[in-house]
Amino acid sequence: MDNIDRQIINSLQAGFPICDKPYQAIAEPLGLSEHQLISRLQALLDNGTLTRFGPLYHAELMGGALTLAAVTAPEDRFAEITDLINAFPEVAHNYARQHTLNMWFVIATETPEQIQQTLTAIEQKTGLRVYNMPKINEYFVGLKLEA
Repeated sequence: MDNIDRQIINSLQAGFPICDKPYQAIAEPLGLSEHQLISRLQALLDNGTLTRFGPLYHAELMGGALTLAAVTAPEDRFAEITDLINAFPEVAHNYARQHTLNMWFVIATETPEQIQQTLTAIEQKTGLRVYNMPKINEYFVGLKLEA
């Protein structure tokens, strides 16, 4: 990642413009063309520097719900459990952890009631106890890369 990539990432964390040519609006202050910006974003995604590029929605303000959940997946079933959990459309992403609770995942649903339904369905499908760790407070941590 070079200084221009860092500037792109820092710029995008400040927001994405809503206009006819948002990529051009981001590119110009960075001294890039729209095509150069899009190519650099694609390269950052392709090489794994960025794992996702898209909007973040505040699910609760839209009537939905989010929670963090975890299971203790036996090592010999870890891949199987990962596939079972990730097959649920409500599972946003999944993490392996060095902990007794070695698999953590985020659940996002359209309604708060669907959280418990999804947790129960995952327990039934995997045969594992799912620990629900709902958010108590929300904090925003911004990441700024030195250019």
